[in-house]
Amino acid sequence: MADDDADDRFLVQAAFEDNDIHHEMMFFEDGEQLLEHLNATPIEGKTRFILLDLNMPKKDGREVLRALKSDKMLSKIPVIVFSTSKAPDDILSSYELGANSYVVKPSSYEHLKEVVKKISDFWLNTAITP
Repeated sequence: MADDDADDRFLVQAAFEDNDIHHEMMFFEDGEQLLEHLNATPIEGKTRFILLDLNMPKKDGREVLRALKSDKMLSKIPVIVFSTSKAPDDILSSYELGANSYVVKPSSYEHLKEVVKKISDFWLNTAITP
């Protein structure tokens, strides 16, 4: 997960734990950290999906999407834009840049737990990725 908001990172981690989803998770404060990690680490079979905030310092979600989807190896990783923005332009541009889905961050923790469960059920248990 790349998100500059420490509270959001904490709550997502807690939602995974409360849903008994025990996959290794990594958290990054901005898109630059995420890209540095992905470019320095072999990703084969490790990165199942990325939760990506749009509005971050250094490299925002749009720049990260552009970089991920233009890289032959990294382009295979599913990217879920996870943002507070409901702006049609943000949604459209995210899909145009190659996002696999766009999810608006829930406003309550209970709803966040439901969303995390649905995302993980689909990307970890249902979808088959390269």
